[in-house]
Amino acid sequence: MSERVLYLIACAAGPTQYIDDGVRAARRAGWEVCLILTPSAARWWRERLGELVELTGRPVRSQYKLPGEGDALPKADAMLVAPLSCTSLNKWGAGIADTLAIGLVSEAVGMGIPVLAMPYFNQAQGRQPAVARSIADLRAQGVHYLDGPDGYTSHLPQQGNPKAFPWATALTATEKAASQPRTAPTQTKATTP
Repeated sequence: MSERVLYLIACAAGPTQYIDDGVRAARRAGWEVCLILTPSAARWWRERLGELVELTGRPVRSQYKLPGEGDALPKADAMLVAPLSCTSLNKWGAGIADTLAIGLVSEAVGMGIPVLAMPYFNQAQGRQPAVARSIADLRAQGVHYLDGPDGYTSHLPQQGNPKAFPWATALTATEKAASQPRTAPTQTKATTP
């Protein structure tokens, strides 16, 4: 029996400098991991990208493929955006899929693939009014947004601990979401005024 496939999608937030810890934790939990980084996050790993390729056994993607290029990644059983930055949260909530990372999860929600997101940003960033709207919009779409006691509680500015990011909590929630029966996404009918 083949392993289930997890797309682990990391944004340019503190814990991404330790994304290898997240990959290892997911592999220990029985997932085959396909790693996708936002373009900014990919810059953090540019010199050591080979380590992540070796760890996952697959290409690490950060850009949309070109027309005519084949798919390098298998079909996902679940997608986990962790860590989710404040910038990517607000772009995703507004429907702006200008990166492969956000494009994949935006489409996956509509395809009935379990999508989870665990944020990592500080309380000052979290007070921006767009944050609450974006969280509400993602939850309304069916995204499992993991914050507070069920995920990550925002830290005070300049007091985060990216090495202590709760990967186990995110992966437990992912396992639970992936084990639920999938329901077909609802179709909305366009109306004309």
